[in-house]
Amino acid sequence: MKNLWNVTEASTFSGPLGECVYGSRLLGAESALVLHGGGNTSVKAQESDIHGDQVDVLYVKGSGWDLATIEPQGFAPLRLEAVKRLAELPALTDTEMVNQLRLNLLDASAPNPSVEAILHASLPFTAVQHTHADAALALTNTSEGEQRVRELWGTSVVVVPYVMPGFDLAKACALEFEKQANADTVAMVLMNHGVFTFGDTTEQAYNNMIDVITEAENYLITKAGVDITNSATLATPVNATGSALDQATLRQNLSNAAGRSMLLVRTPNQRANVFAGRSDVADVACRGPATPDHVIRTKQFPLIGRNIDKFVSNYHNYFERNQDRFPGVQELDPAPRVVLDSELGLLTAGARISDCEIASDIYLHTIDVIEASEGLGGFVALPETDLFEVEYWELEQAKLAKSGQPPAMSGEVAVVTGSASGIGRACVEALISRGAAVIGIDLNTSGTPTTPSLLELTADVTDPESLATAVNMGVERFGGIDIVVAAAGIFGASSEIADIVQSDWETTLSVNLNGVTNLLQATHPFLALSPSGGRVLLVGSKNVPAPGKGAAAYSASKAAVTQLGRVAALEWAEDGIVVNTIHPDGVFDTGLWSQELVDERAANYGLTADEYKRRNLLGQEITSGDVGELVAAMCSHSFRQITGAQIPIDGGSDRVI
Repeated sequence: MKNLWNVTEASTFSGPLGECVYGSRLLGAESALVLHGGGNTSVKAQESDIHGDQVDVLYVKGSGWDLATIEPQGFAPLRLEAVKRLAELPALTDTEMVNQLRLNLLDASAPNPSVEAILHASLPFTAVQHTHADAALALTNTSEGEQRVRELWGTSVVVVPYVMPGFDLAKACALEFEKQANADTVAMVLMNHGVFTFGDTTEQAYNNMIDVITEAENYLITKAGVDITNSATLATPVNATGSALDQATLRQNLSNAAGRSMLLVRTPNQRANVFAGRSDVADVACRGPATPDHVIRTKQFPLIGRNIDKFVSNYHNYFERNQDRFPGVQELDPAPRVVLDSELGLLTAGARISDCEIASDIYLHTIDVIEASEGLGGFVALPETDLFEVEYWELEQAKLAKSGQPPAMSGEVAVVTGSASGIGRACVEALISRGAAVIGIDLNTSGTPTTPSLLELTADVTDPESLATAVNMGVERFGGIDIVVAAAGIFGASSEIADIVQSDWETTLSVNLNGVTNLLQATHPFLALSPSGGRVLLVGSKNVPAPGKGAAAYSASKAAVTQLGRVAALEWAEDGIVVNTIHPDGVFDTGLWSQELVDERAANYGLTADEYKRRNLLGQEITSGDVGELVAAMCSHSFRQITGAQIPIDGGSDRVI
């Protein structure tokens, strides 16, 4: 493992806390050391209190902060001596431990200190760093784990048998450190958990961490024949061969088990595909996670194949076997969070795309650990009693609760055509703001998406094959389709009927009518599998009920789309799919209108541009954002009992009314 400490960079961070911030970020940037909020660091310093008295302070990583991006305010300042004294107590519940730590904060606005704060306080070093390094876990997660650790590091490390994080672990570490530590001690290895290193400065602690983990990596090359630095995370991004429809079917079943809509994201990864296809995958993958704190993200083991009912039954049995130790605990949803399928590869489930990506990252590193441990005689995880204790630990559940309740459309997937601009773009933004993942399809995408919840794809709605390919790619990314918004359209050339050019007529109908037909055909199989019921929203026009001169092709195409939607509402009701249409008018912040054209039209009516934009009964300007909000509302569950409806959004038109 490369040592990334840069003296010049480090010097820009002032004081012991600044150096700790810098060192923490270096650890957090290396996923083979810590993942998504894992690990913790600390530094001890002297500060002046409000009276000017010197106080020994422990700055320890605050709960909810990520080492990769941590700031000084992400560290909780604790009265060191008071926290050290907590380790002298014979017992301390988790709730009381958290309370006592908060009582000893020097800043009431600081985050909750790490649950391992007492352990950090007890170690007799200025700087302490803790990681869940893959290479160390590959050694400890074997039948001869402690022997392997001793063979590699001898007496230069303190070895601590697995104890659940918190007060008991702090007590166990203090005891073992007192027994085993010597002048050569550079680290403490926690079996099936991770590594602590320390020093007089953060730089020393960091250097020790890199040295220890590098030694473990080299040991694995020599003894296991595995280069764990060649991580599965670096593998070629190749999708497994399973169909998008199979993936959507699996997502439907998984969501039903979870009791809510879930994304089911496919991880395009050659190593993961090979691992999922192993003949012994049901054995090695179902022994448990690489480290128990992963269980809240991945469950205790993945689903192998697609038998959701069997997985759910096994989870219920697992809960019943272990719940007596936690009176009153409520069973979590039994749906898997990781799936390994020989045809679909590695898939991860979650209400948010971030949940899926975190689970995917964790499992790719789990593959690294399993493969390395297998090279040392076999991967061995902790027994289920220990895993259950962490999965249902109130402090771990608090971590998930801190992320808050997901938005209303979390776990749902929408397809929006014409997504790069205008009404289509506004629909994308409104749906994402409500938590949906969106597959945006347009002839010209808008560039790099600003959120992982948006997948932008280039396709021509008039080309059925191109459109179907884009839809399948979107399903492979997010798992299925719940919502379809047909917003792609053109106004076309303006001419009276007697002067229509046939090619102009055909182009307008091809985009506005055939494009919608193609979209409905491509998405229907997926909408029928929506766990929450499919929803379709067609963007029509005021020209349907109130056409204008010179717009025959546009008016006819939108009228035909409206009729198409009515037929779809009739045909698809038995699949639980609702189909509705909106009719916008006077939406001037789209590509159809330039300021020059608005000024010209306004002048024809003797109005200013602003007056022209508000030329409706309510005197209100209608923006693409207004239309997007209406679309999102109509795609919500409040409209689940409405189908075949047509809703105008025009500020009130006397011609329509």
